[in-house]
Amino acid sequence: MTDELLTMVDGKAGRLRLNRPRAIHALTLPMCGAMIAALQAWRADPAVEIVLIDHAEGRGFCAGGDVVQASTDAVAARAFFHEEYRLNHLLFTYAKPTVAFMDGVTMGGGVGISQPCRYRVATENTLFAMPETGIGLFPDVGGGWYLSRLPGAMGEYLALTGARLDGAEVFALGLATHYVPSAALPALKQALAAQPQEAARLLEEASVAPPSAGLLDRRPQIDALFAHDRFEDVLAALEGDRSPWAESTLATLRRKSPQSCKVSLRLVLNGRERMDFADEMRAEFGIATHVCQRPDFAEGVRALLVDRDNRPVWNPATPEAVTDHMIDTIFAPLPEDEAWTPLGR
Repeated sequence: MTDELLTMVDGKAGRLRLNRPRAIHALTLPMCGAMIAALQAWRADPAVEIVLIDHAEGRGFCAGGDVVQASTDAVAARAFFHEEYRLNHLLFTYAKPTVAFMDGVTMGGGVGISQPCRYRVATENTLFAMPETGIGLFPDVGGGWYLSRLPGAMGEYLALTGARLDGAEVFALGLATHYVPSAALPALKQALAAQPQEAARLLEEASVAPPSAGLLDRRPQIDALFAHDRFEDVLAALEGDRSPWAESTLATLRRKSPQSCKVSLRLVLNGRERMDFADEMRAEFGIATHVCQRPDFAEGVRALLVDRDNRPVWNPATPEAVTDHMIDTIFAPLPEDEAWTPLGR
């Protein structure tokens, strides 16, 4: 086990508590392995009737995966993504009730361990995003599944821009099942551990009406501008809109990796056709494997997370230079002996 993840049985609840406060609880390979081990042990333990996932201290639930090493080491990247996606799939298929408390920053890998849970609690502190196009990656950990199932073109918008949502917006989009004040969480967790069979009622009783979701006011514009199969068409629609919001959004997209934007857009479009989450994970692992062999991932991590100069030099530098053949290659399935497999296979 690792001290970066605290595991315990509290009453009738298995507790998984992320414990890397200085890194906003970003996931490491040992953390993913420890979560898998605990979940597998609790699956057959009749004393554990529910699983609660939160963070031990500090701000944020989980800022994502710790991708710095993975960005410069393709072998390490494959190992990390393979284990992380196995964890995502295990949570998605877990028979016992699971509750994720998205109290604070919930990005990337944090989305991957919260969205598969049966119950997903947002608070006034929730800050949700899939910002991977800014580091040359794409919204993985099941992002192709979750974002593609959002209403209208909201999935395309969130995947491309990495827009940040507050708790009310997360709840309004169905990415959270409940909205609970953060001050009420300790008592709620205690109650869930004592009466897991009453989880649905306890969560409902702890919930309050969230503030208005500002993003929903923007939905007609988002649907009109982002409902395109080609990234160039999204950019053209934004250029033609000329509203301050469209101009700001266009400026945001111009800073993203053109390759990542095209990959992310196709990921959302393809995700709508998938009926099995394991197929989504298998596809995303293949995409991640190919993306990690291209320059934008290392460059994006360097610019935003290592040197922090926020001046990535993308290659290719323009959407027009990212050819359909290049994207087809990134989406090509891996050979069977290299493909992602769920646990037990």
